[in-house]
Amino acid sequence: MGHFEFELIATDGNARAGVFHTPHGDLLTPIFAPVGTQATVKAVTPAQLEDLDASLVLANTYHLYLRPGADLVAEMGGLHRFMQWHRPMLTDSGGFQVFSLSAMRRIDEDGVTFKSHIDGSLHRFTPEKSIQIQEQLGADIIMAFDECAPPYDRAYNERALERTHAWAERCLKAKSRPDQALFGIVQGGVFPDLRERSANFIASLDFPGHAIGGLSVGETKAEMHAMLEIVNGILPANKPRYLMGVGSPEDLVEGIARGVDIFDCVLPTRLARHSAAMTLTGRLNLMNAGFARDPRPIDETCTCYTCRTFSRAYLRHLIVAKEMLASTLISIHNIHTLLTLVRQARQAILEKRFNEFRVEFLSNYQPRGKHAHPLDERKTP
Repeated sequence: MGHFEFELIATDGNARAGVFHTPHGDLLTPIFAPVGTQATVKAVTPAQLEDLDASLVLANTYHLYLRPGADLVAEMGGLHRFMQWHRPMLTDSGGFQVFSLSAMRRIDEDGVTFKSHIDGSLHRFTPEKSIQIQEQLGADIIMAFDECAPPYDRAYNERALERTHAWAERCLKAKSRPDQALFGIVQGGVFPDLRERSANFIASLDFPGHAIGGLSVGETKAEMHAMLEIVNGILPANKPRYLMGVGSPEDLVEGIARGVDIFDCVLPTRLARHSAAMTLTGRLNLMNAGFARDPRPIDETCTCYTCRTFSRAYLRHLIVAKEMLASTLISIHNIHTLLTLVRQARQAILEKRFNEFRVEFLSNYQPRGKHAHPLDERKTP
């Protein structure tokens, strides 16, 4: 099998089960990738991720460029060796962070000048620079440099789309490493005609895979679903589709139902650090006093290390005592929950019962259960 070949194994409606071959192993899609922004999935070791059988991890170009620097990562043998993760890895282009995190930014046709959120120093990203950094980092899957516009600003989205499309072509020209797959990114806010234009243009450039950006940034679920249907109706079926920054259980199921193959999100680890446990029926706020004497695991059906070993009472004690182990144990559970969900979805697609699976899941799932957590779900950088 060649690097980066995508095999579609089964479809059920628009839901797809596939295999994406990469130099560091095969990705069985649909797949969820935990996020390791600064070359670490927060509070979790690579060995623990392997125990969970995570197969894809995301790292962030913007953060690693600012600290410790892409030159240093390259000198240390690339990101896989630096962080000791020997399975497939994906880096984003830094675009989203430049637009959401940096203290100041100036955009022109050539690129973006921005101030570091760490020390205020001045930097410049161009499509060529983003590719250069990502080639130094060495992830298996890399992203085109794009402009992420606010979802409802029509004029801004039109301008951003022109830039995103021109920059996609420049990224393709700049790319030199054959062992990395560059994905183009579809933008266009919540505007059907812009999404359609973007999907057609990005598809025409013949990238080995495609990403859908600018969703889960404050628009409604119905708008996100509508945009996914438009875009995935246009993107070629023989290449993987990656929905960026989406990771709540109901969004994974609804995304898979609309033809998405790859997801990533900080949600499972971020929620864990805020005492929230994800389950396939909803969230638990483990700070809740009702759990103080609860001998049960987070989820009696769960087979993760945390649920096999510890009680809700113990986890609540760790949280109240501000012990860092709480973040680790809840992160392990939350990541396990999402990995289990996408595996179950894949099995349902292979067995041609995805729609029943989806209906049953959504009927049992409460995005805001009685122990729901106030932490906002929207993707914040």
